[in-house]
Amino acid sequence: MSKATVIGLGKSGVAAARLLKREGWEVELSDGNTSETLLEQQQELAAEQITVKLGQSLELNGANLPQLIVVSPGVPWDIPVLVEARQLGIETIGEMELAWRNLQSLPWVGITGTNGKTTTTALIAAIFQAAELNAPACGNIGYAACEVALSQRGRGAALRLPSTTLRASRSVTEGQGSRGEGTAIQNYIDWVIAEVSSYQIESSSSLAPRIGVWTTFTPDHLSRHKTLENYYNIKAKLLHQSELQVFNGDDAYLSQLGLSAWPDAYWTSVRGKDFLISEKGFYIEDGWVVEKLTATSAPEPIVKVSSLRMVGEHNQQNLLMAVATARLAGINRDAIARAVREFPGVAHRLEHICTWEGIDFINDSKATNYDAAEVGLASVNSPAILIAGGEAKAGDDTAWLAQIQTKAAAVLLIGSAAPAFAKRLREVGYHNYHIVETMERAVPKSAELAKQYQAPVVLLSPACASFDQYPNFEVRGDRFRHLCLAWAGGWKPARVELPELENSSQESIVQSR
Repeated sequence: MSKATVIGLGKSGVAAARLLKREGWEVELSDGNTSETLLEQQQELAAEQITVKLGQSLELNGANLPQLIVVSPGVPWDIPVLVEARQLGIETIGEMELAWRNLQSLPWVGITGTNGKTTTTALIAAIFQAAELNAPACGNIGYAACEVALSQRGRGAALRLPSTTLRASRSVTEGQGSRGEGTAIQNYIDWVIAEVSSYQIESSSSLAPRIGVWTTFTPDHLSRHKTLENYYNIKAKLLHQSELQVFNGDDAYLSQLGLSAWPDAYWTSVRGKDFLISEKGFYIEDGWVVEKLTATSAPEPIVKVSSLRMVGEHNQQNLLMAVATARLAGINRDAIARAVREFPGVAHRLEHICTWEGIDFINDSKATNYDAAEVGLASVNSPAILIAGGEAKAGDDTAWLAQIQTKAAAVLLIGSAAPAFAKRLREVGYHNYHIVETMERAVPKSAELAKQYQAPVVLLSPACASFDQYPNFEVRGDRFRHLCLAWAGGWKPARVELPELENSSQESIVQSR
């Protein structure tokens, strides 16, 4: 029996291990961490005859080497053991690549980008599902890609589009309703809608979507990818291997490359037809998303922009890319309009939590870099009370700081980045900040400051990773949500002095009942 090793006991790793087991591999799963939850998973997988090794890293020694190594998305591609494995000729792939090899008979949409990919992915999936296509979202959103592959194994052949068509695999007529089948993956998947990070592209050699979408490109993850050029080339690989390509033509970096780099792409622009990079694409005009599929075809209005409930120009860009994808897949206007009208947005991305005494509390925890945080702040009403901080990332903070100066009445700083952020704010002449350290202090203090400055919005938009205080941005956003709802439900503030930080007058507000 061939042996496979899976590195990383997360959702993706577990799904990959189970898929390999069902394919007849002897499977070993390793994770350098250990916890009560992981120990429970270890026992559960042992019952499925999957060996789990916790608290230790993979070592390649002895005669019993694996023939295949599958890497979870969070595991760096260049760690020594993976470099050694490739030198030894051991096939090493990512979990997304494993899923692709099991699902390549189906058409995929692959969405990548520095920012905007989660919202765009979720909206694309919603449109496809409104068109009565079974199109689960997976990858960086929803299911692990191998979970989708597991759902299809042994359940009959799925439909596949001919390579020459742009239209969907089943006829979609005007006026059809949504299936409303719940969250389970159903048999006979029509499309796979995958949000694909640079980590997942890096470890996927043959992933080739029917439609590839590139949302934005700004510096990010450079601690892993080292250079901007390398980061770009990783992203570009997915689009080069896609049959059809959709690009955000309003992105400064991508639009500068334009037709010279991507001559066959469908470009989009919120600024209108005159700003369309090519003679085909999708743009906004007179409040409508307009389609122009070829250089000679007449423009066709598809859906009203006002149907989308989410705020911000960036969400209009996301809408354009989602509509472009849907139309290239042959989905009709009625299904698109219905899905856009009903789309609630994405958790942790400009998510409205509650309104307390006229103040909106908005969760933008997914804004883990300066560019995303700048967009988040630009999208809300001003003046706003901003909560920022966490584990700082490399990047250019200039535009973000300018947005703070324009729109923030006050800034509350949390996490390990707080002192550095305070220093940067002082350097640009902004002094109305408070180091509060924790979310528990930030939420009640933000409510107090919003009342003081008559600010209509409290915005959590950290511009940072979460790992200094939380396992991930979702847990951080969930904590913010819990604290906001608790506050709106009747907290009474009690003042206590903060320890000496920057200003002896700084205060914390803690919960009292």
